[in-house]
Amino acid sequence: MTQIIPISDPADPRVEGYREIRERDLVGRAGHFVAEGEVVLKTLLSGRSPHRLASLLIAEKRIAGLMPLLAQLPEAVPVYAAAQAVMDATVGFAIHRGILGLGVQAEPLALDAALAALPERATVAVLSAIANHDNLGGLYRNAAAFGVDLVVLDSDCCDPLYRKAIRVSVGAALTVPTVKGGAAAGILAALAAHGFEILGLSPRGETVLADYLRPARVAAAFGAEGPGLPEAVLARTRTVRIPMAAGFDSLNVATTAGIVLHHLSRDPRG
Repeated sequence: MTQIIPISDPADPRVEGYREIRERDLVGRAGHFVAEGEVVLKTLLSGRSPHRLASLLIAEKRIAGLMPLLAQLPEAVPVYAAAQAVMDATVGFAIHRGILGLGVQAEPLALDAALAALPERATVAVLSAIANHDNLGGLYRNAAAFGVDLVVLDSDCCDPLYRKAIRVSVGAALTVPTVKGGAAAGILAALAAHGFEILGLSPRGETVLADYLRPARVAAAFGAEGPGLPEAVLARTRTVRIPMAAGFDSLNVATTAGIVLHHLSRDPRG
């Protein structure tokens, strides 16, 4: 039986991890993260995520409707319930969804070991300097939808376990295997050593995406909107472009990734 623990004071030390969320999200949480919403909670309880829940903070008005889901919680995970005003005062803003989970990050994966563990046929998404959390969340959503085996982030990317990135990804940021791989040059070298052909997306790409026939192992690299991938990165890839209407050559990076990853998900062997 799930035990619901009432919280009436925003300063209660039991909900310290939820206090002033926006400010803490900017500086990191020392191995923890905050996830928001029912869909994300279901993801954390599905067994598909390497991360685990430490606790929940839920608005009182949501408790009754969530009881079937809360019944799935391990006994060690406390569920704190607060009036909406108390919950808002704790987190520092109006939290309309009324569901927050404090998560514990899994041990980070090492790039070489993660690549070595991939199957013979594998797809990797490499993200370079993606600093917008909405875009990052959208990229993860596409990665999950089209069966990407691994996402590799360079050192200039923002945190995929930021609350907004998790929410926009519909929980995919919690389930898609991820490596923080450091500098882009080292990431590309590791991919090449493990037999991956590396695609670099650019409006000036040498190959039209529709004409590209993937090999068994392929990695697609996506850069930030505006500057795109650095020239030094493009020089070490097979550049690919998505044809567009005359006079326009710009797509949102998440849209670009969706088109590319859908193409790569198609099996030419039928």
